[in-house]
Amino acid sequence: MAVTGLAAVLLVIALLLVVVSTVQPIARKLELSETVLLAIVGIIIGSLADVALRSSHTSAFNGIAEALLDFPLNSEEFLLIFLPALVFQGALAIDVRRLAHETGTVLLLAVVAVVIATATIGFALYPFAQMPLVVCLLLGSIVATTDPSAVAGIFRDIGAATRLTRLVEGEALLNDAAAISIFSILLPSVTLHKAIHLGDALISFVVSFVGALIVGVVVGRLTLVMMSAIASSAAEITLTVALPYVVYILSDEILGVSGVVATAAAGLTLSVYGPSTIRPQTWLFLNQLWQQLVFWAGSLVFVLASMLVPRLLVGMTRWDWVLILIASVAGLAARAAVVFGMLPLLAWTRLSPPVPTPFKVTMVWGGLRGAITLALALAVTENEHVSTPVAHFIGIIATGFVLITLLVNGTTLRSLVLFLKLDRLSPIDEAMRHQVLSIGLGNVCARAKELGDALGFSADATRSVVDHLARRAEEEQAANEFDRALSDIQRVNLALITIASQERSMLLDLFRMQGLSRRVMETLLRSSEAAIDGARLEGRLGYVRALRKRLSPSLRFKAAQWVHNHLRLDRPLMLCMAERFEMLMVAHFISISLTRFMHERLEPTLGSRIGEIVAEVLSRQRKLLDEALETLRLHYHGYAEALENRIFRQIALRLESEEYTTLLSESLISDELSRELLKELERRRHRLVKRMSFDLRSGIEDRLKHAAIFKGLPGAELHDLATTTSLRFVAPQEVICRKGRKMRAIYFISAGLAESHVAGADVLYGAGDLIGAQEALHGWRCPGTIRAVQFGHFMVITASRFQRLIEDYPVVLENIQNILRKREAGERPIALLPGANRKVDEDAGKDALMLLAPKSQLPPSSETKE
Repeated sequence: MAVTGLAAVLLVIALLLVVVSTVQPIARKLELSETVLLAIVGIIIGSLADVALRSSHTSAFNGIAEALLDFPLNSEEFLLIFLPALVFQGALAIDVRRLAHETGTVLLLAVVAVVIATATIGFALYPFAQMPLVVCLLLGSIVATTDPSAVAGIFRDIGAATRLTRLVEGEALLNDAAAISIFSILLPSVTLHKAIHLGDALISFVVSFVGALIVGVVVGRLTLVMMSAIASSAAEITLTVALPYVVYILSDEILGVSGVVATAAAGLTLSVYGPSTIRPQTWLFLNQLWQQLVFWAGSLVFVLASMLVPRLLVGMTRWDWVLILIASVAGLAARAAVVFGMLPLLAWTRLSPPVPTPFKVTMVWGGLRGAITLALALAVTENEHVSTPVAHFIGIIATGFVLITLLVNGTTLRSLVLFLKLDRLSPIDEAMRHQVLSIGLGNVCARAKELGDALGFSADATRSVVDHLARRAEEEQAANEFDRALSDIQRVNLALITIASQERSMLLDLFRMQGLSRRVMETLLRSSEAAIDGARLEGRLGYVRALRKRLSPSLRFKAAQWVHNHLRLDRPLMLCMAERFEMLMVAHFISISLTRFMHERLEPTLGSRIGEIVAEVLSRQRKLLDEALETLRLHYHGYAEALENRIFRQIALRLESEEYTTLLSESLISDELSRELLKELERRRHRLVKRMSFDLRSGIEDRLKHAAIFKGLPGAELHDLATTTSLRFVAPQEVICRKGRKMRAIYFISAGLAESHVAGADVLYGAGDLIGAQEALHGWRCPGTIRAVQFGHFMVITASRFQRLIEDYPVVLENIQNILRKREAGERPIALLPGANRKVDEDAGKDALMLLAPKSQLPPSSETKE
């Protein structure tokens, strides 16, 4: 009995998945690209199905053979089902921040190279194909899109340079969109015989790209907002499955912009903000799920597309092979012209880092074509408005082009990469390898011997193993040229990259605790990733800049402060202050852990000298964090204590959860008891999810009451003054008032330190001082630019309100004059915080300036260390 209908289709898909699962291990054993082997298998399956239909001895398989050859998917449905998933996962898996430095190279390969390949192949075929130029250009657009899945797979298998893989994967995100956009412009000209206007086509191309980027980013951000609101792992993952199809269809079918670019933009948005929005365990499972989905989709794409090859090659002549060869040579030449001719221009103009020559050779030879090319060719052959000769020409040349790139380039690419030695470690990594192994194997040897003695193994049984480990450690130590291979600057940069990477890992681990603010974690993760990039590109200066940006008030914080000061709305600033408090506290805990990590793990590897330099950088970072945190603790002590208690309770709950998991794994408790304990744990954890309340104006009246300047004011006036006083939180080097500006407010320094340079002298303002009192009273302008030296907490009183206060209560003016006299007599030292002395403040100010200063401005002692 023959299998037909839907049952035949489902059986075909199931059998193809079985075939796909066997291809992967075979390809690995043969050292052949999975994509190339899948294409070969697809061609064989298509040929066998065609033979089965023609034979009278295999009638039982006719239903399956028909389902294979006449699979119920046309080219449009084929692209709609598979393309969004493939593009989305490719974007999701990319390290966006590292790819950002390669933007120029990626755009050149993904857009410019596609345009040049389309024109080169079209004009190369035109004199020989006996077809209109527009048809030759249409073919050029079809075969211009590269399929990097095979290339990236080969690179990963043999351990090629990560930058090379990143460039190929980055190119893959947009070259499909560029090729499909050009194809969409040229196809109506062939089917409807419409003339192409270059200006209109260019505008349409740019609008489609830019519009798609906007749509993708917006929909991606909206999805992240929904995921934050839902806070359910299953629902969050489900949203990511729906996202690529929603954004693709919305862009392509409704808005008329590139669905591929929009899908890629949505995936990149999720890649950037996902780790700080989605819980780490959910993010890990999400990536694993998408890898599995794309394995199925990518494999089926190649098999189904390759099954069509025998049909597309029907009627091929010898002259067609000549045309295929011309197209292949033209495509290779066009790619070589872009890679060798235009990439150096990007490096010369510093729009992108230079690409080494071995990378260029590999990128030219690795321009394989695949399933998307076959699907576009099928779209032409299926179009009833395309004449038979044109359909025959497109189908055969495109299919032959794909076969040549897969069977020639694809099978030799691995050998080329090995010949160019792109699988070798960099000199830095090679030096690190010997250094790490020489230390690590020594530790393993000692631990193995200790464990063998503890477990009662005989000396004869353990001797050979221990001796082998010791011998390997000695060999690595003999080959170790770490001290000579890396300069001190390189080792410091390597240490800072490692420190920033470790911080990111700690943050992701900490993010597993429920109750921590997603926005806080997003801010910390972004700054740690920026520190990695900064240390990689600019060394210590780049690392320090990332830290400065983290500690500086964000744009959102500044906007909330403006609303607080001018519109008298406290809630936005209250929310920002609560988040800043939590951010500083978490960063403080992480800083302590990083110092320990540096001493225990990094210093033995990189040396004590480098450890001292890195410890100094971390120490200055720690001092600034402590200063910023202590400024807030001083005024919001109760909130600080409650926040610390909350975070510690979360840590304790996590430890408790890990203990129950260990007890279950050791079979000390039953599954039922484990579920009951974890359920109770979840109830207690849920109580910590609710946001803590933060009183922005807490302690203002008490602070004014104990200030010497306002001594003698009645309670009612102090209360009224507190209600009309606004707050300003400043960071180091923040301008409080510029020289020559009119003083519209005076600043009472509750905590912090500020300075100005007037008449050749430095003027310091500390806790308890007023800034701008004399200027406000006499209508003077600011005599010199006033900047904050430390993180500070200022109370802001408008000039008009202060003048009215002086008129009503002359005692305030007397207090100011008494303070000035004491200050001139040296009786009142400047203080960062009440109780601190001037020496501490000056040292703290130097710490801030040294951390934020370029390397060339550091004291000689620091330069000597580097």
